[in-house]
Amino acid sequence: MTRQRWAPRVLAMATERKMQPRRYSPFGTAIEAAKAASGLYLVATPIGNLGDITLRALELLAGADVIACEDTRVTRKLTERYGIATPLTPYHEHNAAQARPKLLAGLAEGQAVALVSDAGTPLISDPGYKLAQSAREAGHAVTAVPGPSAVLAALSVAALPTDRFFFEGFLPPKSSARKKRIAALANIPATLVLFEGGSRIAATLADLAGAFGVRAAAICRELTKLHEEVKRGDLDTLARYYTDGGETRGEFVIVIAPPSADDEEPEDIDGLLRQALTRVSVKEAVGEVAIATGRPRREVYQRALALAKDADSDAE
Repeated sequence: MTRQRWAPRVLAMATERKMQPRRYSPFGTAIEAAKAASGLYLVATPIGNLGDITLRALELLAGADVIACEDTRVTRKLTERYGIATPLTPYHEHNAAQARPKLLAGLAEGQAVALVSDAGTPLISDPGYKLAQSAREAGHAVTAVPGPSAVLAALSVAALPTDRFFFEGFLPPKSSARKKRIAALANIPATLVLFEGGSRIAATLADLAGAFGVRAAAICRELTKLHEEVKRGDLDTLARYYTDGGETRGEFVIVIAPPSADDEEPEDIDGLLRQALTRVSVKEAVGEVAIATGRPRREVYQRALALAKDADSDAE
């Protein structure tokens, strides 16, 4: 049913594509591109500087039948820069359920579909994995065309351990949910990589500093763009910098050093509770410490009650 519904449009796109040139111009000279074989191609695109595109990516984008992208206006800047005439079609979180059958129908008709995000590698913090999963389940080839990645770019300039890292993506926007998630990340024995927007960078860093304590970090803003900036220091210092007027415009990648050997041993439940209780309620403090230490919530709650009783005795 879905295939029949989309088939006329798919065939029209295929016919239209046959009439368009398959060329790209990386150095101001047009180069003919062969028609890409049928399948889904996950193509990494620049995270800022358009010069970071790979030659293989340009040839694939020119040879594809259609380019599925988050925002056609963003991707069109790239295709126009390199003289690529491949049709663009939107594919993002708001239209994915409706657009996915169309793209799968195109694959069924033998088309080569290139999937790109607005910046970086597809499937990282975008809905592309559902399309890749569906394409694979339908028996279509799924091929990676690697290239730029904000995660790897930030790791490379952060000057922090890179032998093991954990990519978290965006934290919850609401403060309570964000603090709860941060508590769960506190003792992961790896460098952490997070994304954040400028409007929340100061609040997020303050929450990270409150939960992680003094831990080295790097804040990478507008990577590869004109106003690229990398700030290094401990979380508390960085939180104060952005709270006190540091530049918050642009897109941020936060890279945080793994916990020290002392931090990895969550023996001092009382200490963690005391620290948490300065910021949140007893219930929230118990939840944070239980997640961070892996101890049963009931056990942590009993310790919280004991601390409260000791505090009342001292007051008397």
